[in-house]
Amino acid sequence: MDEPRIRRPAARPARRDARVGALGAAAALALVAACSKGPEPAAAPPASSAPAASQAPAATPYGSVGEPSVAPADGGVAWRRPRGEAEVDALFVEARERRQPVFLYWGAAWCPPCNQVKATLFTRPDFIERSRAFVPVYLDGDLPGAQKLGERFRVRGYPTMVLLRPDGSELTRLPGEVDAERYLQVMALGLEGSRPVREVLAQARRAPGTLGAEDWRRLAYYSWDTDEQQLLPQAELAATLQRLAADCPREQAEAGTRLLLKALAARAEAEASTPRRPSRAAVDTAARERLLEVLADDALARRNLDLVTVLAGPLSRALAAPGTPEQEQLVATWGAALDRLTADARLSQGDRIAALAARVELARAEAASGGASGAEAATPLGPVLLEHVRAQVARADREVTDPVERQSVIPDAADVLAEAGLGEESDRLLEAELKRSIAPYYAMLGLAANAKGRGDRAGALAWYERAYAAAQGPATRVQWGGSYVNALVELAPHDAPRIEAAARQVLDELRSQPDAFYARSLARLEKMSRALLAWGRDGAPPERRAEVLGRLRAQRDALCAALPAADPQRAACRGLLAGAAAPRPHA
Repeated sequence: MDEPRIRRPAARPARRDARVGALGAAAALALVAACSKGPEPAAAPPASSAPAASQAPAATPYGSVGEPSVAPADGGVAWRRPRGEAEVDALFVEARERRQPVFLYWGAAWCPPCNQVKATLFTRPDFIERSRAFVPVYLDGDLPGAQKLGERFRVRGYPTMVLLRPDGSELTRLPGEVDAERYLQVMALGLEGSRPVREVLAQARRAPGTLGAEDWRRLAYYSWDTDEQQLLPQAELAATLQRLAADCPREQAEAGTRLLLKALAARAEAEASTPRRPSRAAVDTAARERLLEVLADDALARRNLDLVTVLAGPLSRALAAPGTPEQEQLVATWGAALDRLTADARLSQGDRIAALAARVELARAEAASGGASGAEAATPLGPVLLEHVRAQVARADREVTDPVERQSVIPDAADVLAEAGLGEESDRLLEAELKRSIAPYYAMLGLAANAKGRGDRAGALAWYERAYAAAQGPATRVQWGGSYVNALVELAPHDAPRIEAAARQVLDELRSQPDAFYARSLARLEKMSRALLAWGRDGAPPERRAEVLGRLRAQRDALCAALPAADPQRAACRGLLAGAAAPRPHA
């Protein structure tokens, strides 16, 4: 997915683009003590312990890993890149003949976290060797027919990775944010498992005492963030993960810890979208103590880096009262853990920048809660942390030379600079990247966000427009065009001609896209539709807005009428600009 599941503010285009809200007592109490006193988790295996390409692969329920796929010319993964449903169906026939599962990767060329996965996971010899155990399918969202296939497999956010049986039923969804070693272990669990994670979850809810260790690990490392509400409705996610954590046996402390953290992450994301402030009447001491143990254990912190980083701001406020010694201890321990992660050369450059981003967020959260004083109150990050941010960003800029990895690391590094209040330095980094990026239009969104953050509406719109003009690929152009329209509605609501021209261009380009009203593209069109329907509180005169919407609806009607009568896209097409559409996940 282009944005992660716990994200930074919507103004920022990087992976974490919607800041989680403050966690309240209900979220804090989610950290029950069921798995907090079990045996200490074992340390993560060193990088050198990764299985070598020459090792004999293990058997799976679908056949031997040694059964080769089509050999790629470069010795890498033998990706299949289907164009349309017929080619996908043929790949499942092949999977049945070979008795192998299908590994489906859904992504896009510009997507930063996709490029992080490609640079740090798909090129590993042990992943390439393991890929012989499945039929690897690379589904780029901009390929012909990709959006319809995205609807079929219920994938939307980039990247999403799914293991499927040869009959097409889903085994599990794999996390995209854990370290490569842990990813390979989780993938092995999926390959060796004989039943879908849906069945494991049902058993866990019905009779948790009957689950084995591998079942608990599958639940703990399932990609709940890209589930698209297949296993659980979003409203039930936090409470269900909390219950699983409570039912986790004491000897499965690592799985229990991750389930607890995932429960908190789900609660935090839900509260971030709720306008009312949650109650903070109680603080769970046991939760704080367990979290301190996690932060003090370098191996455990690395294994849960994705959650340790995104929860730094909200949990530092929720698990200790502001200005107390308990909060001071928690913030100090968390900050030290993030500093160690940032300096850990065993981690990918992207993970190190993620830890740095969390360090900045932690400092900002501390200042907002009243924990900072003196010079730090005037400059929340303080001069020492600011220089640390500059040094780490400069190191990443200097050391990351692979263009694929840079597409992930540099936008996030620029985001950190902006969050630290170093907007001009963020601009310089992004402007320099325009000359070397594999998808420079993504960096333009960062420049637009920076301009918007400093109140430069004209500058922000210029970058949004330029990014749309440069965007490549049909689904990408829908997304970038929708973003430009939404920005116009927000930043220039009085400019009806410009809004209409941009929206008409987006709709006009849909004529050449046979699957424009599916999956991710539909979600982006619905988001644009909602923005246009809400347009006008402080904008053009009502009669002018009505005229514009009337002409856009006529253009929509022509698009819908051109679709075949039996095409299910017709209903989705007619829903645009017809009323306030319900929000879609990850829209």
